[in-house]
Amino acid sequence: MEVKYNKYLDETMEQLAGDGIFLTVKNEKEVNTMTIGWGFVGVMWNKPVFIAAVRYSRHTYKILEDTDEFTVSIPLEGQMKDELIKCGTKSGRDYDKFEEFNIETDKSLKLKTPILKDCDLHYECKIIYRQTLEAELIKNEDIKSKYKDHDYHVMIYGEIVSCHK
Repeated sequence: MEVKYNKYLDETMEQLAGDGIFLTVKNEKEVNTMTIGWGFVGVMWNKPVFIAAVRYSRHTYKILEDTDEFTVSIPLEGQMKDELIKCGTKSGRDYDKFEEFNIETDKSLKLKTPILKDCDLHYECKIIYRQTLEAELIKNEDIKSKYKDHDYHVMIYGEIVSCHK
């Protein structure tokens, strides 16, 4: 059932700040999912957007370079805690996370990239902008300390084309 993108915003932000949520990407060769704990839902350019922060070093980022879409799947009922941990610590370079961690996918309503079947809420997003964090613009020392190895995040802006439960 499609819902307004901001209907479950509080629950989405709680899960994002807590155990995390799943970001799934697909190119011509592969599908991968990862756990993210940093992101935003809001309005930009008069469009509803999900902004995901993905480091250059992540396998997911390599796939994002070859696609113009992603999905976000959110377990709102406390399920998939083990899968969130595993997908946040294991790389898709080394594991087929879907096979290894028994994660089932389902078709999206509007995109080629799948959603995760056992999650409650899904955002389907078309990429409209990418922005690299610039070291010289970071003014807070605590934030700078998160990039000692210079592995900065790229902010991936996705227009939310569907939100559904």
